[in-house]
Amino acid sequence: MEEKKINLSISEGTSFYAHEASINYSPMQFILDFRCVTPRVDPRSRETPTLHMTHNVVMIDPLHAKNLHHLLGEMLSKYEKDFGTIEKPKALKIMEKKNIKAEKSEKTSPNYFG
Repeated sequence: MEEKKINLSISEGTSFYAHEASINYSPMQFILDFRCVTPRVDPRSRETPTLHMTHNVVMIDPLHAKNLHHLLGEMLSKYEKDFGTIEKPKALKIMEKKNIKAEKSEKTSPNYFG
């Protein structure tokens, strides 16, 4: 058998921290939309705050979505075995309680600008 050489070009992606995500689907694909929303303060325009939103969208077919679901479940189990049960941070629990109280009293809930 003749040996053939292959050129391989790899395009490295950019690291991305997502603290929000949404998942939608159509008959042929699942759409995973990972978002990072950060407030930006421009000292020249203190009156108008800006939110900067970055999206990374991943589209996969239903079989790959099911495989991802299985793999993520396995990895979460291994993580919890190594490091303990994943729980909500205390600060998040406190904020959720404040939001519930604010909703009951019809006050506005905290936003990205505090």
